[in-house]
Amino acid sequence: MNDTLRESIAKAVAARQDEIVGLLSRLVSIRSVTGEEAAIQAYLAERLKGLGLAVASWDLDEAELSAHPAYLPDHGPYAGRPNMVAVLKGSGGGRSLVLNGHVDTIPLEPLDGWSREPLGGEVLDGRLYGRGSSDMKSGLAAMTMAVDCLVSLGVRLKGDVIMQYVADEEQTGNGTLSCVQRGYTADAGICCETSSMHIQPACIGRIWFEILIKGKPAGIQRRFEGVSAIALGQKLVAAVSELEAIRIAEISHPLYPDKLSSMPCMVGEFHAGTFPSAFPDTCRLTGSIATLPYEDTAAVKAQLVSHIAAHAALDPWLRDHPPEVRFRGYCGDPAEIPVDHPVVQALSENFRRVLRREPSITGRQGAADTRYLIKYGSTPTVIFGPGRTEQMHAADEWAPTGDLVAATEILALTIADWCGIG
Repeated sequence: MNDTLRESIAKAVAARQDEIVGLLSRLVSIRSVTGEEAAIQAYLAERLKGLGLAVASWDLDEAELSAHPAYLPDHGPYAGRPNMVAVLKGSGGGRSLVLNGHVDTIPLEPLDGWSREPLGGEVLDGRLYGRGSSDMKSGLAAMTMAVDCLVSLGVRLKGDVIMQYVADEEQTGNGTLSCVQRGYTADAGICCETSSMHIQPACIGRIWFEILIKGKPAGIQRRFEGVSAIALGQKLVAAVSELEAIRIAEISHPLYPDKLSSMPCMVGEFHAGTFPSAFPDTCRLTGSIATLPYEDTAAVKAQLVSHIAAHAALDPWLRDHPPEVRFRGYCGDPAEIPVDHPVVQALSENFRRVLRREPSITGRQGAADTRYLIKYGSTPTVIFGPGRTEQMHAADEWAPTGDLVAATEILALTIADWCGIG
């Protein structure tokens, strides 16, 4: 791509700053809590059709998804919850590129945690507020407007641009899995998830678990004859914390130097007993464990099971009444591509051009849909988005409008570089 075209793209993005911010505000105003994705998908589909892109929408198909080994079953009904893909067809001879983003958000509640309207899309002091503003409607707005600017300039790309707008990321990731199953893959991909403008070739995995504990029942007046499941549960909470310390001490990854922040292994919920005046003879712990990009999910699950069994063997009650470790709910594999992959290099070079500084190359401290594209779609995918990672799922969630505009330009330039100009 020549310097004249680069300058034209930069000017086009600068001239449309208000429209870019306005699109994010509009997307925030459309409620799209997981399970309610239809309205935002319809809006985006019409916008992309207006640009001349070929648009396909389909409701996620549980029968189709359940045939895949990466399918996660814990979700609501899929009827009326479409995935949407828009394709900007290239002239041929160039490299294809996936742009990926999820349209669903976590719930707005608790509403008393907000000082601004959660669906207001209000802009104040360079911040646009609202649920999903950072996670990840700012990424959706940036990738949409990047393509919009190229189309409006009449730029003819050689390679195809495949824009994936997926449902059900917050609970499972089945939306991106469905895209892969239906063949929406490419030579490379950019997932526009929250990254605080970092370029992230890797993401951790996340495994949800539960530990079921049975104590010895007793009447409340003869409670001293029982074995409290609360006391047993406290011992196993400590055991899980010990496993976190072991993992932090023994394993590492160059993109995750802050291992304490990157590798949580913790109990998040403690449920015990059935009644205030009844002896607590049952306990259920639920929690999660993070996995580094090179780790095997099944092996980490086995490590947790073995660790809990070893601690149970030290307790006179649990030795004969072992707890049950189960894996239910979210389970996302880690994933990575080389830091010197061409798509990472292209994104990094355009980051330098636009922001005149070196990009931060880091690992995402959370699971991401890139795992499906990389592992099952043969689409090496990097994460880059304007949303602030620390604003994910926050009350008064906000996204920086300056980063939104800069990301739009960086993405537009990278699309043109990667796909080639026809």
